[in-house]
Formats: sequence, structure tokens, C-alpha cells
Amino acid sequence: MKNEKLTQDEYNALDEVKRGPTKGERVSACVGRNTKRLAALKLFSVARDGRVSLTDKGEQTLFLRRCIMGLRAVAADPASALDADVAMFLGKKSHIVPRAEGGFDISDKGRESLTDIENQGI
Repeated sequence: MKNEKLTQDEYNALDEVKRGPTKGERVSACVGRNTKRLAALKLFSVARDGRVSLTDKGEQTLFLRRCIMGLRAVAADPASALDADVAMFLGKKSHIVPRAEGGFDISDKGRESLTDIENQGI
């Protein structure tokens, strides 16, 4: 992902579009100021009528961010609650292992991944 680092504001715009339009059907200022870049990165698509929607790549980006946040949470507190899809993904990738008393432990592979993530500044 060269030059695809997203700001918190851009992640907020992705989250907002994922939730769907509000009653007024108008995009917020957050979405408006980030649409051009996020569309260029193919995370958003903009229809002819101006509707903004999340692309598959945008969905994947949000999911991976949730996984990174989940991995960080488990590293900080093994009793951290994870969404089922995040726990399943991290478990399949051998980044976390379930604990007998509940929660998860981070594996050596998970620690290596977290180190790589931190080194990349993600």
C-alpha cells in the first residue's frame, strides 16, 4: 500500500459511508472533504447522481483496520473483547490463540505482525 496511508478523518469517512446515508441523503463534511482521495484510491465509488458507496477494497480496508486494532487490544489486555469475525480471522491466521479462562493470547506470529505494523507506522 504505497502512499495509501489513511488519516483518522479518512477512516471516519469510510465508516460513515459504510453505515449508509442519513435521512437527508446528503454527505457530511467529513465525507465531502475526503471523497476525491478515497475515490482515487478506489475505496469509494461515486455514482452519477452523487451517491457515495464503499467498494470491496474499502470494505477490506476497514476490516483490516479492525483486525489491527483487535490485535493491539489483545496485546494490551488478553481479556479484550473481539468481534467474532475479527477473532475468527486472527485465529485462522495464527495471530491469536484462545485462553482457557477466556479471552486470547497473542502468538509469536501475532507479535511479529504487530512489530511490522508499528514499523510501517500503520
